[in-house]
Amino acid sequence: QVQLVESGGGLVQAGGSLRLSCAASGRTFSSYAMGWFRQASGKEREFVAAIKGSGAITYYADSVKGRFTISRDNAKNTVYLQMNSLKPEDTAVYYCAAKPDRTNLYDRGYYDRGYIYWGQGTQVTVSS
Repeated sequence: QVQLVESGGGLVQAGGSLRLSCAASGRTFSSYAMGWFRQASGKEREFVAAIKGSGAITYYADSVKGRFTISRDNAKNTVYLQMNSLKPEDTAVYYCAAKPDRTNLYDRGYYDRGYIYWGQGTQVTVSS
């Protein structure tokens, strides 16, 4: 039902920056929580960041806190992941995800899992 299209991945040197974008279909974008996940080669998929439908609350994995920023523009049906101070260990396929938000729920344990719509993934490679 909800289709997600990602862009912005690529190759960057350590210390550099990238901004990923995820465009979503639908007319009720603000009712969905959005998340970013990543999967490095040979590793499990891991949570990176999430944002509530309103954009008022964000959540981050400890590994990216202070370096990455998730944001959304509900008028454009788009969520972003600004990645600064990139490290080689950030190299992974990054996935955009969506699920209906629970507007009265403020619990990291809800927003780092349970997503039901997924983008195709975009490769981010950080070189030394």
